[in-house]
Amino acid sequence: MSEKIVEIVDKIDTSQVFTELSDAHSGGICVFVGTVREFTQNEKVMSLEFEAYQKMALKEMDKIASDAKEKWKLNKVIIRHAVGLKKVEAPVVVVGASSAHRDACFEACRYLIDTLKETVPIWKKELFENKTVWVSAHP
Repeated sequence: MSEKIVEIVDKIDTSQVFTELSDAHSGGICVFVGTVREFTQNEKVMSLEFEAYQKMALKEMDKIASDAKEKWKLNKVIIRHAVGLKKVEAPVVVVGASSAHRDACFEACRYLIDTLKETVPIWKKELFENKTVWVSAHP
C-alpha cells in the first residue's frame, strides 16, 4: 500500500482501513469515522448529500496528508470522503494515521479531520422531513 491514500468515493468500507494503515514500523493506528447523525439542532435528518469539486478537493486532501505525515512522522495516512446521498448512520468520511507511537496518531487524526472540514471544497446538504439546507460552505 502507498504511504498516503486520499480518495473521494461513492461508498466507504470501514472494514479495510486497519489493513490499509497497518505497518511493521507502527505501534499505533488511530482512525476517525464521521457518520450521518439522526438529529441536527433537534430536527430529524432524513439524509445528507455531499458534493465535491473533486480536482481541488483531492489536491487539498493530499496536501493535508503530506503535512500531517511530515509533522508527526507518520508511516501511513488515509483521508477518504464519500459523495452522493447518504442515509443516517452511513459513514461519510474516514481519516486515519499509523505511527511508531500513539500520541502522534491521535494528534494527527484530529488535525486530518479538522483541517479537511476547514479547507477541502466538499459541500453538505441536510435533508430534513420538511426542508433542505446547505450547511455553511467551505472555501
